Amino acid sequence: MSEIHDNPQKKRRGLNRVIHALGYSLQGLKAGMFEPAFRQEIWLACALIPLSFFVGNNWVEISVLIGSVVIVLIVELLNTGLESAIDRVGPQWHDLSKRCKDLGSAAVLLSILLCAGIWGSALSVKLG
Repeated sequence: MSEIHDNPQKKRRGLNRVIHALGYSLQGLKAGMFEPAFRQEIWLACALIPLSFFVGNNWVEISVLIGSVVIVLIVELLNTGLESAIDRVGPQWHDLSKRCKDLGSAAVLLSILLCAGIWGSALSVKLG
């Protein structure tokens, strides 16, 4: 295989690799900000994460509340990545492309339901 087609990231080692990986991760977060669903979830996270310190009674509860919000963000980014990869293949309709997008969407839905369930339970204990 020609050197031209090799991924330079694979040849990096140590701190150099970590620094470059961090840059790629930040580029991914920046790309996510162009997705309306991710932006909405970021706004929700900006409200819920500080609120978790008032709703949670100890560090475990606070961590679970924050974690449930972060899981939604993670799953949304993964779903966006799947959709981008499918869209790169082509705009034509295909059963497998639809299935991939539907599965990603279902994962986002489940993460949102998990987050809502955790927050609903915590709020009912706190307010009830």
